[in-house]
Amino acid sequence: MKEFKVTYFFDEEHYIRRFIHVESQEKAEALIRSERDQYISFTDSRGIYHELHTGKVRVVQISEYFRVDKSKAKKAAND
Repeated sequence: MKEFKVTYFFDEEHYIRRFIHVESQEKAEALIRSERDQYISFTDSRGIYHELHTGKVRVVQISEYFRVDKSKAKKAAND
């Protein structure tokens, strides 16, 4: 499974981000298209629950996300 970052922009300053796990970019795009013009709900990485009507979004961006283990990066910087 790959991790993808999906960002929903309402305007230049306001957005909501979620992470999804699917096999490919094509599957991620298909999921986002299937959710078009309907309510979706999800809990973000901070544990905050969101309900979003995708028809109210101006721009959606999808990109593969490569999560960095910050504890390992911090330890390497201190060595």
